[in-house]
Amino acid sequence: MYNSKIIGLGYYVPERVVTNNDLSKMMDTSDKWIQERTGIKERRWVAPESKDTSSVMGAKASRIAIERSGLTKTDIDFIIFATLSPDMYFPGGGVQLQNMLEMPTVGALDVRNQCSGFIYALSIADQFIKTGMYKNILVVGAEYHSGGLDKSDAGRHVSVIFGDGAGAAVLSRTEDNTKGILSSHLHSEGEHAEQLTVKGPSICKWVPELLKENDPNDKSYYPYMNGTFVFKHAVMRFSEVIIEGLKANHLKAVDINMLIPHQANLRISQFIQKKFGLNDSQVFNNIQKYGNTTAASVVIALTEAWEQNKIKDNDIVVLAAFGSGFTWGSVIIRW
Repeated sequence: MYNSKIIGLGYYVPERVVTNNDLSKMMDTSDKWIQERTGIKERRWVAPESKDTSSVMGAKASRIAIERSGLTKTDIDFIIFATLSPDMYFPGGGVQLQNMLEMPTVGALDVRNQCSGFIYALSIADQFIKTGMYKNILVVGAEYHSGGLDKSDAGRHVSVIFGDGAGAAVLSRTEDNTKGILSSHLHSEGEHAEQLTVKGPSICKWVPELLKENDPNDKSYYPYMNGTFVFKHAVMRFSEVIIEGLKANHLKAVDINMLIPHQANLRISQFIQKKFGLNDSQVFNNIQKYGNTTAASVVIALTEAWEQNKIKDNDIVVLAAFGSGFTWGSVIIRW
């Protein structure tokens, strides 16, 4: 059986920087309030005049990742695209990415696992490569949140958290079973689906119905999050799935060279860091700059950590995420 190894990384974020002070002019909030609760100082939002979308940003990140991999677009055998904010309700962003990159007619798969999306996508790519079905796979996480946020006082608890951006990774086959992705671990708990959700539009509540009703009190098409409930579950599941991954590979917390958690809340990351006894050099956070970019957050952070030479050859790298669904997962890598 083969192993899969990340050989190229790239990310893209919009140029428009939106600070906490900028948000305080849109809604009743403050820089102090946001930083104390989330750790976020600023985020990137697509500018009104920009043509960026989830697929466009995904394509920009992908071009960088493919170039860095040393491959060409014709070497890519398969695409996996993770997002909760596709350009269209259907088809998904994977086929748009294939078209934008002018790639051959390779398969394109969409993953809708929100904050855990990149972890799930990476796991799927790993299985395809390990079984020998594909040799080189492009895995993308991209989100365009800002166009769908409630920027009134009613939505401030959620809207201050999210940012736009995309990241991409190229996975390639290797016969060295000591390097690359060692294992992945995925879980879900659907009974809590409504604690972090967007209920409409959907087949049950389609856009024309929303427009016809024109109910100003209907907020079902904006994100809803039970923040305290999500936080409690996140810190528990993060810990469990990291431990699960370490045990599967006969590793301990002391063996972790770099932990890259989903950038949901700096307090969650700090809690996990303390629980595992890791120092600041063993955990990478960039939520301060970008906010929560959902399916893009892990791969953007992974790319930045790699660019800053914080990941070295043979390092044990742990990726972990938790989010809507609830879904959560981890990926253990020997770099």
